[in-house]
Amino acid sequence: MFDIGASELLVIVIVAILVIGPKDMPKALRTAGRWIGKLRRMSNHFRAGIDEVVRQAEIEEMEEKWAARNKEIMAKYPDGAQPEGGGPENLLPNEMEPLSAAGEVPDADAAAEAAIRRAAPVKAPEHSDEPPLPLDPPASGKDS
Repeated sequence: MFDIGASELLVIVIVAILVIGPKDMPKALRTAGRWIGKLRRMSNHFRAGIDEVVRQAEIEEMEEKWAARNKEIMAKYPDGAQPEGGGPENLLPNEMEPLSAAGEVPDADAAAEAAIRRAAPVKAPEHSDEPPLPLDPPASGKDS
């Protein structure tokens, strides 16, 4: 940082001991440490402020680009029409409808059981040491 070599540092220490004296040297070093700490805190605060200003300028620049791009898109498609092949209505063929739209919402129990069956790992019987699990729960207590 300051490019101070060992010999220059030794000269500074000797001059400091002669000028300040060995008795007051610890107090002087503590004072110097406090000043250096304050200087570092101020420089970090200044650097953080500069970084925040740069970040805000970048955000404003990006917002201007997005606004210009949005204006360009709105000018190209003024009636809200979607571009060829990219609109949400083109994602599903017309014959496919959600179940709720068709009025065929399955009951919650059947849907939960079907989801459990789909999520359960399937093992080949020849590789499994465990007996297969029944898919349907056994009937309540009485056998007829």
